Amino acid sequence: MVKQVLQETTIPNMLVSADGVAKENTAWIGEVWETARARMRLGRHAEYLLVIDEVHKVDNWSEEVKKQWDADTFNDVNLKVVILGSSRLLLKDGLTESLAGRYELIRMPHWSYREMHDAFGMDAERYIFFGGYPGGAQLTDNETRWRRYIKDSIIAPAIERDILMTKIIYKPELMKQLFELGSTYSGEEISLTKLLGQLQDAGNVTTLAGYLTTLDESQLLCGLQKYANDNARKYNSVPKMYVYNTSLLSALSGVTFEKVYTAPKEWGRWVESAVGAHILNQAEEQDYKVYYWRDGNKEVDFVIESNLQCVAIEVKSGRRTSNAGLPEFVRRFSPKHSFVVGSGGVPVEEFLQWNLGDLFADSAGRR
Repeated sequence: MVKQVLQETTIPNMLVSADGVAKENTAWIGEVWETARARMRLGRHAEYLLVIDEVHKVDNWSEEVKKQWDADTFNDVNLKVVILGSSRLLLKDGLTESLAGRYELIRMPHWSYREMHDAFGMDAERYIFFGGYPGGAQLTDNETRWRRYIKDSIIAPAIERDILMTKIIYKPELMKQLFELGSTYSGEEISLTKLLGQLQDAGNVTTLAGYLTTLDESQLLCGLQKYANDNARKYNSVPKMYVYNTSLLSALSGVTFEKVYTAPKEWGRWVESAVGAHILNQAEEQDYKVYYWRDGNKEVDFVIESNLQCVAIEVKSGRRTSNAGLPEFVRRFSPKHSFVVGSGGVPVEEFLQWNLGDLFADSAGRR
């Protein structure tokens, strides 16, 4: 994506990568930064753009970036810098620890249905099952190979590199088991106490809750809390599991596309998980929070909350065709919008292309 930006921009630029740089060679960042300054100065450019890829592979990268950035600020050097990395947590930790007030975060969530359709011609049904990892899109005709790719090239690095290298995880095996089991429960409410009983490694509910928060920060697995009028009730509820990408559910469940697609009840869970993933992947950028709601046998699959307003979304599919939860929620909470996705409502394919921030816009399109 950044290469495409560099091809289109009129700002002179240079792109470097920390791949192959010794991790202890922090001075390398200063060297490439000084090269960019020299090219800007000798080329008599009013501004210049430096892109550093895989910056998190260099030790103390954020301290060196802060040093160079502050020097440019002091000397009025109009050098713009983009730093990239494949580890969300490593980048985030470095930014928050050393670079407060000096950066704007450009979020890159999982690929949406529209992106997968435009790039690979993937239809909605296959997107719901195979999800939004572009690297696996060409492998979907061989599901065994695709499943191995997701497990080996996506899941393993995400857990073993991104999480275990950035967080203090006392029970790595418990973390892996939580992720794998939680992913297969996507779309289901399950208490952490019950979940703990199905895990092999010893632990406690507090440990599991902490690990689930880390998985959420990594945009892998989320435990939605129940919507309520007060925060205490929200955060003491039974979580409802959702994957951020349905590839994770499909790969870890070990079932085939044909088997799931031809079983209405099972397919309904995949549809609900895809809708949930679409909502979750926009939450941070659109600045809203996501919950579910239940009271007895009445429930609403998703409640989106922003600026003291909420939107209620019910998913209807082969899994559940009718539910009195939505009208009851409307009566109690008066949401800004309430609607059904699926049978008799907004088609799933259409919903997966929505910009959900627009749900909170006024008649003039302002939020």
